[in-house]
Amino acid sequence: MKLQPLYKLFFISCMVMVIVTSCDDTLKEIGFTIQPEKDRITVGTDTLALQASTIQVDKIFAKTKNPILGEYIDPLYGTIKSDYVGEFYYPEGESFQSGAVIDSVRLSLFFDSWVGDSLAPMEVSVYEVTKTLPSYYYTDFNPKNYVSPTPLGKTVFTAANLELSEDEQTQTDYRMAVVNLPDSLGQRMLDNPDRLIDTETFKEFFKGLYVTTTFGKGTIIKVAYTYFVVHYHYPGKSSTTNADTTFTDYIRLNFSPEVTQINSIQNKNDQLLISNDTQTHIKSPAGVNTEIVFPFSQISDKLQAQALNQANLKIYAIPDDQTTLKFKLSPPNYLLLINKDSLSNFFEKRKMPDNITSFYASFNKTEYSYDFSNISALINHYKEVNNGKIPDLTYYLIPVDITFTSQSNYYGQTYQIPTNFYNLMTPSAVTLSKTSKDLNLKLIFSKF
Repeated sequence: MKLQPLYKLFFISCMVMVIVTSCDDTLKEIGFTIQPEKDRITVGTDTLALQASTIQVDKIFAKTKNPILGEYIDPLYGTIKSDYVGEFYYPEGESFQSGAVIDSVRLSLFFDSWVGDSLAPMEVSVYEVTKTLPSYYYTDFNPKNYVSPTPLGKTVFTAANLELSEDEQTQTDYRMAVVNLPDSLGQRMLDNPDRLIDTETFKEFFKGLYVTTTFGKGTIIKVAYTYFVVHYHYPGKSSTTNADTTFTDYIRLNFSPEVTQINSIQNKNDQLLISNDTQTHIKSPAGVNTEIVFPFSQISDKLQAQALNQANLKIYAIPDDQTTLKFKLSPPNYLLLINKDSLSNFFEKRKMPDNITSFYASFNKTEYSYDFSNISALINHYKEVNNGKIPDLTYYLIPVDITFTSQSNYYGQTYQIPTNFYNLMTPSAVTLSKTSKDLNLKLIFSKF
């Protein structure tokens, strides 16, 4: 029996084991064998439990061209009622044709979205504004102090437009509600051509309209256009036969950003403001926000002695367990995290989150959460401006609407960047968990 090949095989195996062992030992020590003991980096973690509560929102800045109208009652989140008042933009050069006779006057509301039951009837009533509207864009405005007590007209409609024929429903991409108004409104305009010059002159003559609902508590619509239309006819000559004939025409005025338009919101939030140890609430528009307190004083020594690398914040929502409800308010798509002291004039001056002291997060439908990710810049900023000792900070979580703009990078890839932030005017609501397990900051430090 030849044993020499076996000896060779055994010798090779032993050499491989020695090499592998040597390599493994080298890999374990890499980075430390060449680094002095005093320069080694120590990484540590910590978790800071946050405090939260539900707070009443008295008013919000709501300069918008798309007001909401209607009333909606939710068994969990309470009542939202909204109406609006506004002036009309008068285009220069617009006038009646000679010999005009008024046929009808209408207010047409066009809408493309709603919250609630599209089959639930609602009655809309229109009132004339009798006092000059202030330049005011907050939701606590009371229109009733500026309008006549008697409505000019009423109509009942549904968001599904069941009251319209199939032909009428297909005439536009929008749903609509049409209120017939007195012909005398058009006659007043016809009798005063010197007031039909421009917007400023017209506003002094006809101060605007107030649109509200007086029946129905199942739907809120988002109004895209509010048109005041005066239909009339006038005599003329046929362009083909030169025979006497009658022509029809109209003057159409609308609410627009160039004139005052105020959305008035009323909320009933009593049950949301009851103290709760496990949850807080957010409701829009002008309903309730969640207040968060960051108790940084509890870890003041650690923040001074060590460098903060990450502070991860994820807000967890609680799914609505009212599965038997056919219509429910949905969570807002975006939340703004902003210092309580920085909120004043944020929306009025069209500011943007700076990702240092203010941030935004989108709603994750899969995890049912809002992930603000790493907000260590916030802590480091306040640490710097307070000479190393960061105080406790009070922040708000506010539902917002965001306008995005598409941009392309060097490789031709398209991405979205936020360009404008607004208070969310669409009805929405969400319940957030405030337990220490869910509402906390996960911190990562480094120490040399």
